[in-house]
This record gives sequence, C-alpha cells and structure tokens, in this order.
Amino acid sequence: MVKLTKLFHEFFESEKAGGLVLVFVTVVSLLLANSAFQGGYINFWHHNIAGHTLAHWINDGLMAIFFLLIGLELEREIYVGELKSLKNASLPIFGALGGMLVPAGIFLLLNFGRATQAGAGIPMATDIAFAIGILSLLGNKVPVSLKIFLTALAVIDDLGAILMIAIFYTSSLSFVNLGIAIGILVLLGILNRLKVHNLIPYIIGGIIAWYFMLQSGVHATITGVILAFVIPFGDGGEKSPSHILQHFLHKPVAFIILPLFALANTCIAIGGDWISNLGNSDSLGIIMGLVIGKPLGIILFSFLAVWLGIAVLPQELKWKNILGAGLLGGIGFTMSIFITLLAFDNPGLIDSSKIAILIASCTAAILGFVTLKLTLNNRFQEDNDD
Repeated sequence: MVKLTKLFHEFFESEKAGGLVLVFVTVVSLLLANSAFQGGYINFWHHNIAGHTLAHWINDGLMAIFFLLIGLELEREIYVGELKSLKNASLPIFGALGGMLVPAGIFLLLNFGRATQAGAGIPMATDIAFAIGILSLLGNKVPVSLKIFLTALAVIDDLGAILMIAIFYTSSLSFVNLGIAIGILVLLGILNRLKVHNLIPYIIGGIIAWYFMLQSGVHATITGVILAFVIPFGDGGEKSPSHILQHFLHKPVAFIILPLFALANTCIAIGGDWISNLGNSDSLGIIMGLVIGKPLGIILFSFLAVWLGIAVLPQELKWKNILGAGLLGGIGFTMSIFITLLAFDNPGLIDSSKIAILIASCTAAILGFVTLKLTLNNRFQEDNDD
C-alpha cells in the first residue's frame, strides 16, 4: 500500500479545501458582477494602487507566492516524493506531456494564423486546487496512488505552463533587469550551498528578485518557482527551510491568495451575446482543448509510456480511473485564466475566454467526478500515516 507523507497530506488537504472555496467565491463573484452592484464591484478590482490596479497586484504579486508553493511541492516530489524514482515519475510526466500537447494542438487547429493563436497555452493548464477539490468529494473510494498521480500530473502540468509563460509570453526584454534578478537568485543559491538555513535572506532576496524580474519583461511569477529551488531543502525533514516555508504557505495560498485571484478575475459582466461567442474559434479551442484534449492526451501518453515499458500502471488502478483523472485534468480555471491574461489584450476577448474556461472547467469537473464515481470501488481506505 502506498502511503502519503505528512507534508503531501497537508498539501492535498489544503488544496482540497481550497478548491471548494474557489468554487464558492467564483459563484459569488459572477453573481455580484451581474447584479445591481456590477459597476462598483468591477471597478473595485481596477482601483489604482501605486501605479497598478488591485487586480494587477494580485496577478503579478500574490500569484508569485502561489508559484513559490508549486515550486516547493515540485522540489519535494523530485527529492523525496513520487518523482524521485524515474519509473514512478514516468507515468505522470508522460500524462502531463500529453495533457499539454494535445489540447494545444486542438486549439491551434482552430486558431492557427488568427490573432487568437496566442491562446494555445490556455487549455494546457490544470488547476490543482479545483481538481483535487473535486477528487476529494469521492472520499475514501479514491486510492492513494490516484491522488499522487493527479497531484504530480497537475504540478508537472503547471511547471510546463510556467516554462511556456517564460518562453512565449515575454513581449519585451530588459537584459539589465533580468541580469540583476538572475544574479540575486544565483547569490541565494550560493547561500544555499554555504548551508545558510535562515529563511530571512531568501525571502528578502526573493522579493528584490521579483521586482527586477517584473521590470525585465519576463513574467514576475517565474521568480517564485526559481526561488523555491534555491531555498535549502536538506533532508526534507520538518526542520528544513523548504519544509517550514511550504507548511506555512499552504493555508494563505489556499484560503487567501487563490480566492482573491478568483474574485478579481471572474468579475465578468455576462452580455447577451455570450452564447454566440462560444462558437468563436478561440472559445471552441478552449472548450474542446480542456474537455476533450486533456483526457485524450493524458490517457494516450500514459498508455504509450506503459506500453513502451517506461512506466508502470499502479496495481490498484485501471485505465478507466486514469481517464477519470484525465477529465479532472481538464479543469483549467486558475492557470487557464492566468494565461488568458497574458495571451490577450482585448477585454472582450479576455471575458469570452474566461466564460469558455468556466464552462469547460465545470464540464470537465462533472464528467471526471461521474466517471470516477462509477469506476472506483469502495475497498480503498486512506492511509495518512507518515
């Protein structure tokens, strides 16, 4: 029986509860944005603070902390978790790869050569919190290996999205500011090698590096992931700086940062033409990419990895379970909206894309939940022992 480490369990539990909170605040935000309070509510998120809107501070500032947590979880997975063994890591790695390439391919088939082709990254992403939140509704029917597969797949998926943001969504580049940001992160890496385990210089250095990364033209949230890998991991025990910081960030990210992001970015005034907009190439690309491309890519590439002998399907899982997890992988939400903001400038296009993301994510959530409910049995009991 596969066992959950204590920190993985904390991560899973925080993401589970955070996903359910995301559903609630999204509904509230949509209701407010389409009520008598519409004007005041939407304008609130565009209130200017120190030269930037409140939404911009959340998207470029607070979300860097979210990516820091993702980086810390990825680091843990690589050193002591599911990704430590190449044989174990191969299944979610291949699944994530298929879950990125196939949706992007579907989107490009519908949008290549159009102004909207920059949105190819939108259906590539998976919302960890939302996906785990839906998975948790199945309770003890879910085997530990499926929790690990979906979490590892989503983390790898988000890493792919982060790399894509760094490569394809950088419009202008200031080499001076980028050099300063990289220099600070290298200096922090040296402190790591010198076994400086006090978190304060890493946090201060990370904030400064974030500022210069923001000025460089490269999306500043990238700093969070890089910072995670220069913070000392040690043996991964409870006294390691990486463990301490990851443990500390779980609840603020799940219950403050991601809900704020959802509130700020789902305040969409839905017009009367929203249904007809779903027939546009970009909306169709997003919906088909997330609902069809995601599960198709995940299960095909996972099957290919097993067939080639590169990966092994856990004994307690069947391919129909992987299909269910693949459908949950189609819940793009947070990451898809995040990439939408980078891909498009047109406010109308951004709003129609957000609506498509919401519809696709809800559809994927329902299909994934129903599929897993029908294909999982009751014999699995969660083992949370360390």
